[in-house]
Amino acid sequence: MIYSMKETCKLTELTYDTLKFYCNKGLIPYVKRDKNNYRIFDDNDIAWINSLSCLKNCGMTIKEMQEYLDLCLKGEQTIPKRQKILELKLEQLENKKKEIQESINYIHWKQGFYKDVLSGKTKYYSNLINTK
Repeated sequence: MIYSMKETCKLTELTYDTLKFYCNKGLIPYVKRDKNNYRIFDDNDIAWINSLSCLKNCGMTIKEMQEYLDLCLKGEQTIPKRQKILELKLEQLENKKKEIQESINYIHWKQGFYKDVLSGKTKYYSNLINTK
């Protein structure tokens, strides 16, 4: 199928400005135009744009996304380089996930502490002020 910019935005959950920015930065290769010179996209473009969104969510910068795209356009022989890029991003995401889980655990503990203090189960103490 062929999709307009507006339809593509709906399908990819990108804003119009973001999609236009990606096009202008060359992150969507071989962008086609209709008879009125409006950008149009096909199913392959939609799949790639969704990949771009994932790469962005992985923390890739625009420059990194452009480098990854350049490798993709060179074909199968660049798979090992692409794997290394994705391995690094995965490691960074795993570290971030660990940090987030530690924060979640702290909040759960703190909420439990507050609940116990308010119910009289635990005596209140603070690392910041003298409560004795």
